[in-house]
Amino acid sequence: MLEIINQQKENSIIKYRFIAVLAALLSVLSLPASGASDPGGYGLKIYKVNSGLYPYVQVYFRTFDQNQQPLVNLNAMNVGLMVKGKAYDPAKRQYQINSIRQRQEATRTVLILDASKSMAGGPFETALRAAARYIDSKRPQDEVAILAIRDNAKTGYDIVSEFERDPGALGRRLVDAKADGTKSRIYDSIGAAMQMCGMTAQGSVTPSAENYIVSCSIVVFSDGFDEGSALSREELNGRITALNIPIPVYSLAYSKQSKHFKNLESISKNSFGIYYLIGETVDRMQQTVEQIQNIIQSDYVLMFRSVVPVDGEEHAIKVGVEYPSGSGKFTYENTKMEAIEPPPVPAILEQIKRLDSLMTPPEGGTPYFDRPAEATGAPKAATSAQ
Repeated sequence: MLEIINQQKENSIIKYRFIAVLAALLSVLSLPASGASDPGGYGLKIYKVNSGLYPYVQVYFRTFDQNQQPLVNLNAMNVGLMVKGKAYDPAKRQYQINSIRQRQEATRTVLILDASKSMAGGPFETALRAAARYIDSKRPQDEVAILAIRDNAKTGYDIVSEFERDPGALGRRLVDAKADGTKSRIYDSIGAAMQMCGMTAQGSVTPSAENYIVSCSIVVFSDGFDEGSALSREELNGRITALNIPIPVYSLAYSKQSKHFKNLESISKNSFGIYYLIGETVDRMQQTVEQIQNIIQSDYVLMFRSVVPVDGEEHAIKVGVEYPSGSGKFTYENTKMEAIEPPPVPAILEQIKRLDSLMTPPEGGTPYFDRPAEATGAPKAATSAQ
């Protein structure tokens, strides 16, 4: 009996706290989605929606506070979910929130090293060590590719390594990078890295349902001086803005001269990345790449069971976060899911079966609030006269 009473209390607390999130979510339904932070000082950005395990849908997103650092310890108490305008009741346990840090989903990163002669010596060696540190601290399933910005007559860059998971192989290829170029086609190299993010992996990488790629990021080590790129900074920023899936560019600007740093700053801020002013203090590079690695590994996945029938159509989703829980500081973003049958791949079907055992349908069959109008103070729908 005591266990039942405690469970009822827990459900009441969950509902009470979620109502605040839901009320804020409803209050902004008429506003355009922005993904930007509100006066609460933090924000969220949805990176990808995976409907391949339908009826289970996974929404991957990155959070940030006023210092561009990830929010920690998010859970169902401060995350709200709406599907087609209907709010999920967290007490029915039909959705869950987890950090990807301990999960099998993989991330991708393209490391871009400015290998022009102006970077030769101590700065380039420090950049190599920082890149090696990034590789050493990645998870086993994460993929890293390496580009060197050099005056290649055709492309302006050399591919030091395609996407690779083996840190040993990446380290051996990284050692071969030399700072002997005469021109820095930075914009062309970043554009190439963006294209690589959308390509299938080569070499020893074998994709599977478990190591699904959830995000791709670019890390640039350079002074920002571009010479000879076919793309202009404006054209590159235009491509970044037009991306359906964000590819953040994290820039480490290092040099004795800072007059070109704004090129990197512009690209990073436009891409939802971060601009790091290293300057001459190159010994900060390793600490900086550790911060970038932490940001990427602190992404969250919101997984929920959908009750929308399979129709092959896209349906609206709204994800809201209140942080800390009960603070009234709220942000949100819209996205869409597809109501589709999963592909008949044994590994995927087995994964769905495993999820069925972890997330059983609620009593009554609906994941939504039983009385959302009363819970949020929304007006009741008018009934027709008999």
